Amino acid sequence: MSIFSTSLPKGKFLRQGGFAIGFACTLALGTAFAQEGVLAKVGDIEITERDLGFAETDLKQQFAQVPEEFRRAAILNALIDIRVLAAAAEQAGVADGEEFKARMDFLRSRALHNAFFRKNGIDAISEEALKTRYEKEISETKPEKQVDARHILVKTEDEAKAIIAELDAGGDFAKLAKEKSTGPSGANGGTLGYFGKGQMVPEFEVAAFALEKGSYTKTPVKTQFGYHIILKQDERDVEPPKFEDSKNQIRQALLREKYIELVKGNREKFKVEVIDETLKKSMEMLNTTR
Repeated sequence: MSIFSTSLPKGKFLRQGGFAIGFACTLALGTAFAQEGVLAKVGDIEITERDLGFAETDLKQQFAQVPEEFRRAAILNALIDIRVLAAAAEQAGVADGEEFKARMDFLRSRALHNAFFRKNGIDAISEEALKTRYEKEISETKPEKQVDARHILVKTEDEAKAIIAELDAGGDFAKLAKEKSTGPSGANGGTLGYFGKGQMVPEFEVAAFALEKGSYTKTPVKTQFGYHIILKQDERDVEPPKFEDSKNQIRQALLREKYIELVKGNREKFKVEVIDETLKKSMEMLNTTR
């Protein structure tokens, strides 16, 4: 299935990949910051432009409401608070605790995970790779159709049949729609404009797409709204999305696919074993969606 549709952005990449992929793509989107420039000191510890850059990335949501002209100052202020209490924690021996060491091990692993995915995933996706994938998807995607139609909606089948008889006798569809249709489009001659599959109730859609261009339904079409007479005015192929409009969607698809590839290969390389049987079964169920 295509990674995009000409009507709705759907595709396999929206379903596959599991929870870890979104986690990885979010956390790995850091920025490289210049180290130069000492902005402040806490004792002998220097706070550099790079430190502020890391803090800006991690604390972005927390300071989103701060006016832009004060945001860097607010984040530096928070960074100084962090350094001050960290220094106090060092003096108190917090860093020697087993729980702290375990947390640091996790944070180090997460940082390495993100750095590895940035180098081998995010930075590995070139503009050329995006264009190649776009062209492949376009060539493999079957064009979708849209129909331009008018309709007349009435309450009973007998009313609908009477209108069809008037049309058969040469009646003007738009004029009859204005006079007789109970639908909101009646005032505009029953015009609905172009619509694709999935946008109308099934009975109406089937009838509209089955008509020849310029023809109308010879029998009333019953839906939950009443009885319709449908005129098919035109049919066209939907234009595929442009490359520039699709780039972000394609990039996300490639990121997810690359993440799955990297994880799968390295899980096999490092021989993962889940000891807890209950969690093992739950993970196996989750991984069937990846």
